[in-house]
Amino acid sequence: MSEKKVRIGIIGLGNIGKYHAGYLLEGKVKRCELTAVADPMAPLEPWKAKGLKTYEEGEKLIASGDADAVIVATPHYQHTTLGIAALEAGLHVMVEKPISVHKADAERLIAAAKKRPNLVFGAMFQLRTEPRYVKIKKLIDSGELGRIVRFNWIMTDWFRTEIYYASGGWRATWKGEGGGVLLNQCPHNLDILQWLCGMPSMVRGFCQLGRYHEIEVEDNVTAYMEWPNQAVGAFITSTGEAPGTNRLEIAGTRGKLVLENDRLLFIRNETDMIEFSKTAKAGFARPDIWKVEIPFDNAPAQHATLTQNFVDAILDGTPLIAPGEEGVRSVELANAALYSSLIGQPVQLPLDAAAYERKLQELIANSKFQKKVVQVGDEDFTKSFVR
Repeated sequence: MSEKKVRIGIIGLGNIGKYHAGYLLEGKVKRCELTAVADPMAPLEPWKAKGLKTYEEGEKLIASGDADAVIVATPHYQHTTLGIAALEAGLHVMVEKPISVHKADAERLIAAAKKRPNLVFGAMFQLRTEPRYVKIKKLIDSGELGRIVRFNWIMTDWFRTEIYYASGGWRATWKGEGGGVLLNQCPHNLDILQWLCGMPSMVRGFCQLGRYHEIEVEDNVTAYMEWPNQAVGAFITSTGEAPGTNRLEIAGTRGKLVLENDRLLFIRNETDMIEFSKTAKAGFARPDIWKVEIPFDNAPAQHATLTQNFVDAILDGTPLIAPGEEGVRSVELANAALYSSLIGQPVQLPLDAAAYERKLQELIANSKFQKKVVQVGDEDFTKSFVR
């Protein structure tokens, strides 16, 4: 690696891998260059024509010496094995969501990174740069919202057609993907949930497997959560509901935040509601409120922003926006909701990683699902980026 430029390789040339390659080739990330790509299935000649080194296997790219850092954008199960291989080879690593299929694998990947503190290990959670969530986090961290008492997110705006699931043999199978909507579409939402409110202490999940699609994994989920401070929450998601909803509501003792339809509304209590209740002289009295619409830049979160931060961390030691080890939290929440549903009872966090891994292996071993795969033409998958 030169002092001022990072050579980046991309492993996995599906939708998201090609997207990363696009903005890197366009020069949207400074002080780096895309030098190599790897994929066992994708045509590699077009990438050779762009002057890139090409490999059929990610391990060969890792061993090639053609990259100082890699972005791992493969099917989920390979995130752990390729991430560990790259770290052991001395490469900096950025892993797409989820960082692993299950908590035990995530812990293995994190352990490999901790053995090499000189290497940068990042997770691609670009929603942390999205202006609306940045504003919400500032309001929470500043104490403006008071103590959080309730969190609700209806996130059913992930509609997917049957042909979407049929477009890849690995999609929506226990063996190929390890889960459904919680692990594929919702890692970003679950990351934002814990980023804003911290990790809950209990999860009770209700997951419907193949409710709307011919798949064996979950495509319709309701999860109830409790936090150590007695706050409660609900997370509702689906890939089969149209028209869907994206409504986030966070209630605190000093008011309520509502994010929906590109508007962030803060209904602020003039007095903390708990203190008001204790001191009020009338039974039906309520705190006076202010209704404030919080402005924010409506520009979408950028993957390139996270990659620039990754490069800056490598070259300058800049703190990561989304450190790789924090990626275990969204994995744990997804695992906990599904595990709770499968065993029919609440799950206390931290999740027993070994127990969930055994349950997942049981699902794989007992699967009799026959996947139908259909060739699908190129689509603009950026339409799937939901805020």
